[in-house]
Amino acid sequence: MNSFNLHDIATFLAIVDCSSLTQAAERLGLSKSIVSKRLKRLEEMLGVALLHRSTRGVTPTVHGQAFHARASAILQELEAAAEEITERNENLCGSLRIAAPVTFGTMFLGKLLFPFIAKHPRLDVAIHLDDKVEDIIQERYDLAIRISAEPGLSLKARQLGVCRRVVVCSPEYAQRKDTTTLFDDLFVHEFIGYSNIANSQLWGFLPQNEQHRGHNIHSRFTSNNGEMGRDAAIAGLGLSVMPLFIVAEALRTGQLINAMPDIELAPIPIYAVYPPTRYVSKKVRLIIDHLCHVLGSNPPWEQDLPEQFTQAVDHKSSL
Repeated sequence: MNSFNLHDIATFLAIVDCSSLTQAAERLGLSKSIVSKRLKRLEEMLGVALLHRSTRGVTPTVHGQAFHARASAILQELEAAAEEITERNENLCGSLRIAAPVTFGTMFLGKLLFPFIAKHPRLDVAIHLDDKVEDIIQERYDLAIRISAEPGLSLKARQLGVCRRVVVCSPEYAQRKDTTTLFDDLFVHEFIGYSNIANSQLWGFLPQNEQHRGHNIHSRFTSNNGEMGRDAAIAGLGLSVMPLFIVAEALRTGQLINAMPDIELAPIPIYAVYPPTRYVSKKVRLIIDHLCHVLGSNPPWEQDLPEQFTQAVDHKSSL
């Protein structure tokens, strides 16, 4: 009897998870022809068809569903066994797939993780940046970073730190529009929106008096990217609620100011989330410990931040 090839089984699992041979090939870093060859070899070994093929993709057969469920559990146990062996030393090996928001990933996550990755030369790390919330179980991620009040009810989560927020504008905008009367003249102002969050939620902390009740805040400029929203504020297009990690440098250089220094917005937790498996791998535990250490009470974007970010512009002296 021929023995099973673990690479063939892992390839089949990837195909089912991606519902596509092409996407599975991209995930595995293989050519589509190799993926097809591995699938054919596994089906011949088992003597059954594992997938239904159509123009819209692939779906598992009844046999494929059953094999996927059992094989996934077995491979997880094998990975756990390998991890337990490495518990006795500091060397990490294997692969680690991480999902994270785009701007946080490009501005900070990579820099924070590079020393950790360099310390473990046998560890292969793949980071996928996307502002949409990934299904980390379906997409087979080991870990995801989420900046959200709700990290995910079906997932395990550990808080790494907090993301403070601030209302910013350019000095030019503050000269043109008197931000000291923001609460009284709410609707004379121009706003910058973030399309991944509704304006009613983004600006929900602002009071609306009876005269303005029922009015909706209208964003003059909207983007689904935080860095572009920051740049719009620097260009003087309006007021923006921004995470401090995105605007800290602009506050340091004076390109932006805190338009509402007397208001402290509720911070948003930064979480590491991971699948609710029985065994959490050593590599996941250690990388979360590392991120907790560097993102704790003094995150890098807040270090050496001068007091100017809590101060509003002196309108009289600016005019």
